[in-house]
Amino acid sequence: MDVEPIEIEVDVAVVGAGPCGVTLANLLGGQGVRTLVLDKEPGVIEHPRAVAVDDESLRSFQAAGLVGGVLADAIQNAPIRYYNSRGRQLAHVRPVGQPYGWPRRNLFFQPLMEATLREGLDRFSHVDLLADTEVTGMVQDSAGVVLTAAGPGGEVRVRADYVVGADGGRSFIREAAGLRLLGDTAPSKWLVVDVSEDTLDAPFSAVYCDPARPSMTIPLPYGHRRFEFKLLPDESEEEISSAASVQRLIGRFYRDSPLPKVMRARVYWHHSRTAESFQRGRVFLAGDAAHLQPPFFGQGMNSGIRDATNLAWKLAAVAKGRADAKILDTYDEERRAHAEAMVSFATRVGGYYQPRNRATELVRDAFFRGVQVIPGAREYILQMKYKPAPRYAAGIVVDGESRDKAAVVGRLFGQPSVQNVAGDRVKLDDAVGGRFAILGLSVDPAAHLSRENRERLARLDARLVRISPPQTGRRHGFAAAAGTGDGEPSDELFDIDGAFRDMLLARADDQVLILRPDRYVAAVCRVDELDRVVAALCAVLTD
Repeated sequence: MDVEPIEIEVDVAVVGAGPCGVTLANLLGGQGVRTLVLDKEPGVIEHPRAVAVDDESLRSFQAAGLVGGVLADAIQNAPIRYYNSRGRQLAHVRPVGQPYGWPRRNLFFQPLMEATLREGLDRFSHVDLLADTEVTGMVQDSAGVVLTAAGPGGEVRVRADYVVGADGGRSFIREAAGLRLLGDTAPSKWLVVDVSEDTLDAPFSAVYCDPARPSMTIPLPYGHRRFEFKLLPDESEEEISSAASVQRLIGRFYRDSPLPKVMRARVYWHHSRTAESFQRGRVFLAGDAAHLQPPFFGQGMNSGIRDATNLAWKLAAVAKGRADAKILDTYDEERRAHAEAMVSFATRVGGYYQPRNRATELVRDAFFRGVQVIPGAREYILQMKYKPAPRYAAGIVVDGESRDKAAVVGRLFGQPSVQNVAGDRVKLDDAVGGRFAILGLSVDPAAHLSRENRERLARLDARLVRISPPQTGRRHGFAAAAGTGDGEPSDELFDIDGAFRDMLLARADDQVLILRPDRYVAAVCRVDELDRVVAALCAVLTD
């Protein structure tokens, strides 16, 4: 007897339940978007792949309401040391700043993090995960996308307004959309070894930049550790991944302690590839489906989380009728160039890890020594300020073409702490919520907006906020200055640490900041320009 296919209709279908896809689903769920996640695996893959999560990704998990669970299973603010072939330490990188509100470099065990992200979906009755369900067909038209999948109960047919392929480097969705993956695969191979019951007393990542055989070791939570070794030209995959070879390679690290338990050993190629476009019609690519990079800088997964964060608020705005579908075209425009920059950067970093010969190593070592005696350059290296940062000159920004290097338009805004009217110290994102935020620095933005623009912002679910200096004098009867407009005054937050004060002192004309839901700066202006700028932004979003 034939079984009728299961029919499902949703706003967004996400193919792939890795960190990128499930983060996207959590962000969409928080915005009330009907979402379905499909994954061909029956459950969380029980071995780690990615091992490092940065502060930008933690900020996205904060927006999804899951950062506490993720950090509970992470080694926070983890340092990394670089050594040359003679065992001399070249650098000890330990970033201490937290410009986005979270530690910059953190190590995690991927199965645990994925479990936390999947548990987050249980909060939403309008979000479902179909595991052990492989997508086998995709057809899109002007009104939506139809996916065909094979699951434990038979055929599943999904009708979605939009589909996101977050299904990895061998993405079915990318192939079905007819999008090519451009770039190169490195001729070298690396052996990755994951161990448990680790006994090595080395609470830091270590990179051994040896031209003979580059290698690295990374401590992971709960007694796990990762090793990576470059294959030599005359070594086969079978030879190097044999039990005897693996024991020999990791054994030199455990001369004074018992050997750990080897969980897995596998040989990988390193890819430097990016899709020709991250969008085709109503279909989008994210994570490894959109870009692949060598693991030398630990940004593969984090780049995928950036994709999810950029795309989630746009899909939600369209699904909820707050913005026109044209804004979805900015996803490729904003994300692909930065993804390409990260792929290129990770590839170059790999060149430092594996110098061609001893002469090249000597030049590199001299560079590291020289950099660390120059105060500004030392800070640049040791605090990881060299990581390429996105800056959107086009897309959902207003007046983003400025050549002023200090301008904040199009950049990810920091996350200082503020104080709310109840006297609680909170992070900025928690105070304003996951929406557009118009921040007046010691001015009330509501007092300088026309009624028409206030109504436009209300339809966007934007929040108007006045950032005021700390006013402890209120307890003695002093009141804040009132607004002068004919509408309700803005909400008020207090600049408890002086971060906004310092911004205004450095750039006196930056009186109003407009933050997007993903916390990139959409616009900056003087208060007397606010009406014009809001009108221009609304034109980008809705007109």
